[in-house]
Amino acid sequence: MTSANDAELLERWRLVLGAPAQRAMPNLSPNAMAMDAALEWLYGRDLELEERGVKRSGGSGPSQLTTPDWVNEVHRLFPKETIERLERDAVERFQIDEVVTNLDVLERIEPSEALLRAVLHTKHLMNPEVLARARELVAKVVEDLMVRLAKEVRASFGGVRDRRRPSLHKSAANFDLRRTIQSNLKHYQPDLRRIHLEKPRFFSRTRRFTERWQIILVVDQSGSMVGSVIHSAVTAACLWGLPGMRTHLLAFDTEVVDLTEDVSDPVDLLMKVQLGGGTDIARAMDYAASLIEAPRRTIVVLISDLYEGGDPHRLLRTTSALCGQGSKVLALAALDQDANPVYDRDLAQKLADAGASVGAMTPGALAAWIAEQVRK
Repeated sequence: MTSANDAELLERWRLVLGAPAQRAMPNLSPNAMAMDAALEWLYGRDLELEERGVKRSGGSGPSQLTTPDWVNEVHRLFPKETIERLERDAVERFQIDEVVTNLDVLERIEPSEALLRAVLHTKHLMNPEVLARARELVAKVVEDLMVRLAKEVRASFGGVRDRRRPSLHKSAANFDLRRTIQSNLKHYQPDLRRIHLEKPRFFSRTRRFTERWQIILVVDQSGSMVGSVIHSAVTAACLWGLPGMRTHLLAFDTEVVDLTEDVSDPVDLLMKVQLGGGTDIARAMDYAASLIEAPRRTIVVLISDLYEGGDPHRLLRTTSALCGQGSKVLALAALDQDANPVYDRDLAQKLADAGASVGAMTPGALAAWIAEQVRK
């Protein structure tokens, strides 16, 4: 009977050796299969291995990964030290310069969120000319995300019609049909069977938010959270400048970087993000707590996979204190269009027990949630 440690060791050897070790470890876990595909994409092109008869192969046919897909998979699957080795081999050993060094490739490639994630992962490898072109592609993707999300934010935070108060502001969206007919019935023309509208009536709109609120987004910038980092930057930009709102954006690994000054320009913000490194959630939440001016009008949104590398007890104490003073705390395991979370469920439950709301959301759902909390 094979122990768990033995099985893990066999699986590692299977990943190193590829198809020749298939008989020793025929069944890989889904995560290991993804690793195998990523390794095969890179090292399967090693001619020296083929000459020695040790050509590695994933055993499942040719890989369908594109270069941006491969970059994103590597950052999802492997630890930092392994990522650095794989990227170095890709660029230096196998001369795979798509995305990271080849300007011609970037000129032809279609802007997409996958490309944006790959650029953020590899921008430190780019020369200035390639980086400038990559920035243009980032701007196009961010602009598209901004247009889509801005509509949802406006819908969540827009004023509501107040049927009790008339308005002098003439807008089709505010037209009050019932009161217009009632007030103009005396101008009814029987021969034409129509009402002459001398004075149309309009609803007023109430401003939902009259008190100043602080929204503090605390974002884990570890490599696996890159999708959430992107959507956090765009969400913060859409919330920026809303009446009665003050938005902060903090990015953290083992250190905390306050990016609030860059919130109005999400492209600049994303190009400054340094993905990877460790994770000290407690330190980031302590910094967020230090920014709070009016606890009962503050929302702290922690966006992280919750795999704490710092002190979890300190994190729970800070969260409990924030909730106890009246601040609203939301812990999101994912913030992107798919909202498929991978996170530490044990710590998530402890945060919920401390008073936080816990979940995973799309950016539009987050905007609606914030609006709902502010209206309470």
